Amino acid sequence: MATATQTLRYSGSSLGWIRDFLKEELSPYPGRAGIVARMVVASTLIMILCEAFRIPYGFQGAIFALLITRESPRATLWASVKTFIGIAISALYVLATVQLVISLPSLHFFWIIGTFFVAFFILSAVTDYVTATTFTIVISVAVPLWDRHVTAQANVEDTLWIAFVSAVGIAVTAAVELVVARRKPGDEVVLPIVRRIETVEELLTRLAGRGAIDEAVKTKIVRYALLGTSRVRRLLRRSDYSQHYRSQMNAVLAAVGRLVDSAATLTEFRGTLSEGDPEKLRKLAGTLEQIREDLRNRRVPGAIHWDAEKDASANIPLLYEMEEFASVIPQAFTDSLATGEYVPAVDDGRQSKLLSADAFSDLRHAQFAFRGCLAASIAYITYNAIDWPGISTAVTTCLLTALSTIGSSRQKQVLRFTGAAVGGFVFGMGAQIFVLPYVDTIFGFTLLFMAVTAVAAWFMTSGPRLSYFGLQVALAFYLINLQEFAVVTSLAVARDRVVGVLLGLFTMWLVFDQLGGKPAVVEMKNAFVRDFRLLAQVMREPLSSDPQVAKARRFALRETLTDNFDKVRGAGDAVLLEFGPSRREALEWRKRSQIAQVALRTLYLVRMALWKYRAQTPGFEVPSEVLAAQQEFDDQSGQALDGIADRLEGKPAAKSANVKESFEHLDQVARKVGSQQPPDPHDPQVRALLVLSRRSEELTLWLTENI
Repeated sequence: MATATQTLRYSGSSLGWIRDFLKEELSPYPGRAGIVARMVVASTLIMILCEAFRIPYGFQGAIFALLITRESPRATLWASVKTFIGIAISALYVLATVQLVISLPSLHFFWIIGTFFVAFFILSAVTDYVTATTFTIVISVAVPLWDRHVTAQANVEDTLWIAFVSAVGIAVTAAVELVVARRKPGDEVVLPIVRRIETVEELLTRLAGRGAIDEAVKTKIVRYALLGTSRVRRLLRRSDYSQHYRSQMNAVLAAVGRLVDSAATLTEFRGTLSEGDPEKLRKLAGTLEQIREDLRNRRVPGAIHWDAEKDASANIPLLYEMEEFASVIPQAFTDSLATGEYVPAVDDGRQSKLLSADAFSDLRHAQFAFRGCLAASIAYITYNAIDWPGISTAVTTCLLTALSTIGSSRQKQVLRFTGAAVGGFVFGMGAQIFVLPYVDTIFGFTLLFMAVTAVAAWFMTSGPRLSYFGLQVALAFYLINLQEFAVVTSLAVARDRVVGVLLGLFTMWLVFDQLGGKPAVVEMKNAFVRDFRLLAQVMREPLSSDPQVAKARRFALRETLTDNFDKVRGAGDAVLLEFGPSRREALEWRKRSQIAQVALRTLYLVRMALWKYRAQTPGFEVPSEVLAAQQEFDDQSGQALDGIADRLEGKPAAKSANVKESFEHLDQVARKVGSQQPPDPHDPQVRALLVLSRRSEELTLWLTENI
């Protein structure tokens, strides 16, 4: 188990965490430059169109080009459709509801407050994040327009202009994506997996031939390890594949991710190879090459059976673990269809509901909307009371930084403030002082615009922990320089935008942090405990004899557990932004969860493979005696994880688990069955079952002793 924790990089100090955090998020990865280039081209074309044809609110169209651009052109096109729906809904909402109060000024204030409540409720209850965010952005820009002392016709025209320029932004972005969409359907999912496997294969081949790893291969594999698989996983969720295939590829992604993590640890190898190590390395590299070619050509990889003697190399302790991760990849597929057979029609897999199932039954959505409405209302009343309409960005700040926990809210607020400061003061005011006075053509402004957009886009293509910063840099710069059809020379615009951000941050801190907010460490603890509960459920599956019910249950647990892993990580990052007397304890909890997550993810992969033996899926059948012993071992392992969860919650464990004894019994039964029938056709499956079960026992015992 010592190797299971080697991939963890933990920095005890906040400065160390910030350094590692920025290194991880800003490092280039394959495809990142292409995404940034598409974002820059789309937003620049929108800017030129708005300036040339004097289309107002150009910042709105340009910002949507950054918001909807995705890892693949096809995903961007689908995001464009959803964004357009959100724009249409928000514009219709404003124009339809404002008619009820347009002739009753006394009700105008209540319409504003009600609109804030609706916007926050949609942020919480709508299942599609793109649609919810689009609705919120349009509302945050359109609602302040109706505070102006102008004719109703002027307000209607400006509301329609906002919707129109947003639609222009979507159309231009979609056109750019259509031009570059030349890859085959599915490549955006398969190729990143193939590239990762190919890099691991290259590392193993170099190590087997030279006994050492060169710097170029090391850099490549470490970058893949830092990048992780979350981007590909999100892309897979948005793909057109069937639910069955998405679930299978999720398992492949998890196995490939752990394979890359182990390979990244192997880059620190400083010893000498033993006599048999080069052959083992070449054999593993050849196996990965075959898996890679099968996936590339839409074939299901064949089953892998390693030698009976699976002793790990004394000099390369991670080799055995990497072999196991490689063997998990073919086991994700339990039938003989080519992977291309799972590609459905374009509209398949997109029948999800707009609102969550508990939108009107769970009070948490209404509570969230009430608190967000209160914060936005305070900001709205404040800037109107002091007659300073230039700081209306306070309302936008409230709408775009509201999250469910204190730490997460602070995380977005810090990113918004620093992003707005960089975009407003550094790029916005800096350009007004040092660049724009010397620019008298649109060509010069275009170069400046592209440079700032490229910086913002690079941050936006980081992980979810930092991408919001890039959005705020672009938004602040666009608000200053795309509001008028001429070079803006007044520094008051940038000042007002940043002051508005400060006001919004203050009201959010007041309402969300001081009025009963839930600390991020509580969310992290709850998600951490839930990891053990969910994994214990996975160990006991399948509980139903119906194959379809069993598979559906397995897929649901897999998705829930994978999402929960991400929640633990996100809440752990948010803990770093919380301060107070309990900060030391919270950081200790974060460190503990980080260490455990490595073992839990590895155990999760092993249990996904063991599920097939317990379910007796075709190709994974074992004798009934072995199956009964496996079920006993699985039940004891699940009981051990439930006991850990009980201890973390401060509860006494219901029963003590005998994981070691149940595995020894499984081993004895398997050996006894094998000795009775030497040519038993089940023998390879039994041996593979024992290898996976032994790994499961090691990880479960380590967690029991150390967490």
